[in-house]
Amino acid sequence: MNVFPGADVDRKGRKASKEARQQQLIEATIDSLAKRGYSETTLADVADGAGLSRGIVNFHFESKEKLLVATLQYMADEYSAHWSAALEKAGDRAANQLWALVHADFDRRICTKRKLAAWCAFWGEAKSRPTYQVLCGANDKRYQEGFVTLCRRLGEEGDYGFEPESMALGLCSMLEGLWLRLMMGEGLTREKALAAAIDLLVAVFPKHFERAGPKML
Repeated sequence: MNVFPGADVDRKGRKASKEARQQQLIEATIDSLAKRGYSETTLADVADGAGLSRGIVNFHFESKEKLLVATLQYMADEYSAHWSAALEKAGDRAANQLWALVHADFDRRICTKRKLAAWCAFWGEAKSRPTYQVLCGANDKRYQEGFVTLCRRLGEEGDYGFEPESMALGLCSMLEGLWLRLMMGEGLTREKALAAAIDLLVAVFPKHFERAGPKML
């Protein structure tokens, strides 16, 4: 029997409030990374961006490094969950899965200038790379291996004759390059970037794709 009937509710409320405050700070960190970069982002910048005191930032994350690690972890988990869900929803056909993965990269929930700039801030800072490898290395490897598997399956189905590992590397590099161009501006939109990615799929896998989507074989 609970001696204090409202205790569980209070604990849940405090937990929810803590998670909401941490998420608020992470979002402010993403904004600061996009605006200032990795080295120039400070706890004061994050506090100001979130409309909170620096003491609150210190209470939740203790240091800039811990806040940046939490932000990278959040972004990595969000991205991994996003493409994993797209892959699962696509079904068993390799063509449908590859189509889903390419589209997932340009979904407005993931592909925004502020998030792309934050990713670039982590990629471009030498001292963040070991942390990136620890937090994201396994997911990146799983993502790349997934592309290799899909390229191998499509290559066998279509008798295309390319080398699966090289083709997967090329496709992933193309997606990363489009992300970089979107972040840089240059008049490129998500829609144009997605159309360019689709055109490459059609050119590389003509038996499997047309601009409207995967072909029914």
